[in-house]
Order: sequence, then structure tokens, then C-alpha cells
Amino acid sequence: MLAVLSPGQGSQKPGFLTPWLDLTGAEARLRWWSALAGVDLVPLGTAADAEEIKDTARTQPLLVAAALLAAEHLPMHDVAVTAGHSVGELGAAALAGVLPAEAAITLAGVRGREMAAACALEPTGMAAVLGGDPDEVLAAIERHGLHPANRNGAGQIVAAGALDALDKLAAEPPAKARVIRLQVAGAFHTPYMAPAEAALARVAAGITPADPARILLSNRDGAAVDHGRVLLQRLVRQVTAPVRWDLCMRTLADLGVTGIIELPPAGTLAGLVKRELKGPDAPEIVTLNTPDDLPAARDLIARHGAAPSHEPALQFRVVVAPSAGTFAPARDLAEGGTLRAGQVIGHVATRQGPVDVTAHDSGVLTEWLAHHDDPVAPGQPLARLDGHL
Repeated sequence: MLAVLSPGQGSQKPGFLTPWLDLTGAEARLRWWSALAGVDLVPLGTAADAEEIKDTARTQPLLVAAALLAAEHLPMHDVAVTAGHSVGELGAAALAGVLPAEAAITLAGVRGREMAAACALEPTGMAAVLGGDPDEVLAAIERHGLHPANRNGAGQIVAAGALDALDKLAAEPPAKARVIRLQVAGAFHTPYMAPAEAALARVAAGITPADPARILLSNRDGAAVDHGRVLLQRLVRQVTAPVRWDLCMRTLADLGVTGIIELPPAGTLAGLVKRELKGPDAPEIVTLNTPDDLPAARDLIARHGAAPSHEPALQFRVVVAPSAGTFAPARDLAEGGTLRAGQVIGHVATRQGPVDVTAHDSGVLTEWLAHHDDPVAPGQPLARLDGHL
């Protein structure tokens, strides 16, 4: 099983798009996307220096465009799983078929501008806390009035909030931990970004998403999201919510992913995966940074690629498992019964507790595809629906 990952802010490097412009149609595509994003992506990805591409309003659409541009040269129909870190989740949503590329680029432009504006309202920032006991690190972050904005696994938790509180955390680090200030504009993925979330929600309300054509993992909890409307809501909420990349990597392991491609600018997520998913079952990884890496990426897809596990959703209307665990159907539901949209039809018992499984549409429960105490994987079909009420 193969996964494609889309990186987030902080992974960009000066000139990283330069070699991609040699490919036929690449520059024209970037100029079209520039009109949608409201920033000129071509000079940003080729000639701009590190300071220019650190600007949140510019960086976010640039990263989404880079990922989508590279993915156009891969046989994505053989990719089973997509996931993205922070703004990279917009790219992953497009690769999963939830959003057209144009919608993903437009949302990235809005998201970047509005988050930059929110950062300017008051002085905030972020710092990586490396090492230490995770519970002690989280307790220290809370004690200083900060927020755990990113939990990236591999002994890395990112704290975010007021600058003076970050200074106090650095002066009094948790035991066996180091605190490193990050060069970012503000406290992303915290309540400080509430104005940006509201602005993004107003734009997203005009988009009609599709349901994913492959397994799409959510930053919120690492769960496989099968319904486009739910994913769009999560993309908006993600602006103020923590990024749980640790849980996304846990789901990759639960799914038995054997191959991973990180889209450009690649390296950050590959490094996290290598440190977290070790041992004989560790996935083979290709970092796709230039067109010269395309043959290796295509070879990995040829050897590890497989049809998406819930592709039947394209032929049958199914409800799938959001997480790995054991399934328990609702006691009062039987085949032939009617369901309403949003109705809880059961839950998956996970290591983090029970996760509700809900019907995304109204209809008739024609068949249970999993039964009580069956072990299930994220994206696995649990029930088949037929017809609208």
C-alpha cells in the first residue's frame, strides 16, 4: 500500500521550483494558479530568497501549488492514501479528489492571507519542544498558558502562543527537553487564528466538495475521512486546531503502508516518518524534490501501489471506518432499517477511546459489511446504504 504526503509551511527552500519549470506546461499552470492565489508563484518558487518565501501569505499557496504540480506527473490512480501536514492538507484533499486543484489553490491563498493578518493582531509565535516526557511537555505548555499547536511525533511537540510565555518556557524547559524558537509569523493552529478561520469558512461555504476517491487522513485525529463535506469542515477548523501528525503516522502504520512519496519540497515529513516508523516493517520512502526524482517515485508506485481500499464508495454508497480498532454497530439498527444523515450507526473502539461512525446521507441500511468486534482499518467499508429518503 502506498501513501503520498504533502508537506506544510517551513519545508520551503529558495529556488525549489526552478527545475520543475522545464517540464512542458508547468509555467503556464503556475501562472494560472497565481491568478487564483493572488500571488505570483513563478518568481516566488524560483528567484525569491528565504525571507520572501517565509511570508505566510505567499508560502501557503506556493507549497500547495508545488505539491499539485509534481503530482500531475505521477500515476495517482495507483495511490491508496493521501495526507498533508497543515496547509499541505489542502493539497492532499485535491489529490484525493475532494477538491479541484483550483479550489485548493484558492483556499490556500485565502488561508495564507488571513493567517498572516491574524498574526499581525498581537505578538505571538511558536517553539519546538524536542525530547522530554510527552505528558510533562504538555503539562509545561499548559502551565505557561501556551497551546500544543503541532504534535509531530518522534519526540517533537510545537508550543504556540504569546511571545513572553514562549520565553518563559525556554527559560524553564521540561526535564530532558530542548526548546527551539521557530521563525514563524505567529501562533498557528491556536485560538489566535480565529479571525482567519472565520474568513476561510466564508469562502469555503461556496465550494461543493466530492467524497474522496482514496483514503484521506485528517490532521485532526489521523482518521480516514470518507465524506467531502466533513473534510471541508475539518480543513476550515484546522486553522485553529492542533495538527496531530503523530496520529496520521500511527494510521499509516495501522494501514500497513509499505511505500511513501513525499511531494516537493520534500524531506521534513520523510524525516518524521523515518524516526517514528522504524523496524523491519518501516515503509520505503522516496523524497520527490526535482523531476530527476520522478523515475524513482514511479518505480515505488509500481511496486507498492494498489487500488484504494474504499474505492467501492464510487459504485456503492458506503460508510467507512474513521480509525483503526474494533467495530461495534448500534444495537437498535438492523439491515433494512432507515437512516438519516448524521445518524450514529456504531463506533470504533480505538486506543484513544471510542470514535463514532455516522451516516453521511439518508437511506436504507442494506447490508452490514463489518460486524460486532470485527477488527477494522481506517477507510474500511462498514455498512452499505441504498437510496435516498
